[in-house]
Order: sequence, then structure tokens, then C-alpha cells
Amino acid sequence: MTDDTKSWLEQNTFHHSDFWDLRKLVEEKERKGLTISLCIPTLNEEKTIGKEVLILRSELMERYGLVDEFAVIDSGSDDRTREVASAYGADVYLAADILPDMGNKRGKGENLWKAIYQLKGDVICYVDADISNIHPRFVYGLVAPLIRCDEVKYVKAFYDRPLNYSSGLRPSGGGRVTEILIRPLFSLFYPELTNVIQPLSGEYAARREVLERIPFPIGYGVETAHLLDLYQEYGIEAFAQTDLDRRVHRNQTTNALGKMSFGILQTFLNRLRSHGRIDQLPDMETIYRQFEVEEGHYRQLTHKVVEEERPPMIEVEAYLARRKLSKQS
Repeated sequence: MTDDTKSWLEQNTFHHSDFWDLRKLVEEKERKGLTISLCIPTLNEEKTIGKEVLILRSELMERYGLVDEFAVIDSGSDDRTREVASAYGADVYLAADILPDMGNKRGKGENLWKAIYQLKGDVICYVDADISNIHPRFVYGLVAPLIRCDEVKYVKAFYDRPLNYSSGLRPSGGGRVTEILIRPLFSLFYPELTNVIQPLSGEYAARREVLERIPFPIGYGVETAHLLDLYQEYGIEAFAQTDLDRRVHRNQTTNALGKMSFGILQTFLNRLRSHGRIDQLPDMETIYRQFEVEEGHYRQLTHKVVEEERPPMIEVEAYLARRKLSKQS
């Protein structure tokens, strides 16, 4: 570990308990004139969304006033996600109704991108909708470094601290896709980014001024793209990360993780090219192929996975008009 890496880990890695005093945090937020928007992207999350909205709204808006705006942006759920979220007090938007002239695309990244247009905050915090052990720390642990540290632009969550066992230290690591795909790729091409403990975590907060200037893959590659694009522009010093202890959510199947990895890899390779780390790429397939077996017979399954990207929001005329900005701003 280099001295620079050690210094970054010591200075830019936090634990949510560092920010337990929410009253002081709110005072600092107000002193700096910051506003905070919370966004939960959803698709068929009626089982967990009500609890998330109830806890986060009651604690962080009504009790402490840390969050100024709380929105659910839905991809078109066919269950009661939108009704439940609205009943518990969230502002609920259908992604298809935001920037309708630009069309509607399905994917988490689409919702995150449209949140930049729809929401008003100087800081936007994104939290996934499937967390069964939701707690206010999933928000204040991420926005606090942005409130306290002016130089920090983007804060990632990580979970499950290393545990001591009699046989030694057991590192918790990231998810399966992180450890099998992302960490090896970062180790090869972006070694500084290996210090981000869980690069694919779905919880993060960032300043509007950086979110509006980067493109958004609409699908699986959005978190990877954020890290690579912001690292390219600002370096590792722009990032911070917060230990949120534990996150309980549903696990995806190996087949689903394969599709996810395929999409992320498209995004990663395209970033290598756009960042000038490789000269060119061959034409890449967009069909992901898997196999299943039934009674000794093998059948190939194919999935079309295209990591289409939305442009930086700062290039969208409707956004400039809404924010009363110009392209030269």
C-alpha cells in the first residue's frame, strides 16, 4: 500500500457512527446553504418500499430536517409500489413522465438520471428499494461527508465490516460480481479504485454539479461508469466511503449476475476506450448466452443486453431551462 493510498483510506473512509449527532449535521448543512434530495428508484418493490419511506421520512425529514425532498422514481411497476410509497409520504414519479420528449427506457440508471432533472437538491442521495433492515444511517452516513468535506464529491456505501475469528481475520469483501469481475478489472487498469470497498453498492450520494456532467448507462453499468468517469475527471480525492455495518436484501441468481456482469463489462471496455487507455475495440456482441439443462438436454438461452447511455444532463436543453443555466455554465 502506497503512502497516498493509506492516507486516502484513513481520511476518506468513515463509519456511520461518526455522524450520530444529526442535529449538528443539520446545523452544518443549513450553515452551508445545502439542500438534500433523497431518491429511491423502484420496480415492483411493494414489500419493502413502505417501510423504507416510513422510516426515512419520519426520521430524516420530520424529526431532524436533514432531507429536504424525498422522491420515489418508478420504472412502471405492475404491483402496488407507487401506491404504497405515496401513502407513506414520498413524492412519487413515473420515469416515463419525466422528460417525455426524450423517450422512456427501462433500467435503474434511467431512473437515477431522470432524478437529476426532477429533483432540486444540491446533493442527491440514492438508496435502493429492497433493503429489509433499512435505517436512517443509509442516508446520513452518505450525505454527511459531503456536508462536512467540501472537497468530497461522491460518497459510496459499504457493508459488513471485517470480523475477527479464532482462525484470523475474515474479510467481508464485496458482492460476487465485485470480487469476480470489478476488483480484477480495477486491479489491472485502475488500481487506485480498488480502495473503494464495494464499488457496486446501490447506495451513494453525490453533488449535483458532478452528477449533471457525466453520462448515465441506463442499465447494469451505471455504478461502474460513475466511478470511472469521476476518477478520470477528479482523481481518488473526490471520493469517500462510509461503513453502514450491515445490509439485508434479496440475493440474485447466478444467471442474473451473469447478465449483470455482461452489461458492466460493456461499460468498462467503452470507458477504457473513451479514457484513452486502449486505442480501439472490436465490434462487441450484445447477446449474452447461457445454458440450462433439463433431463440431460442442454438448451442455450440468449439475452440481449445493451448498455445504452443517457447524455450528461447538462447537455439537455430542458434541464438547462429548468435550472436556468446555459451550456457555458
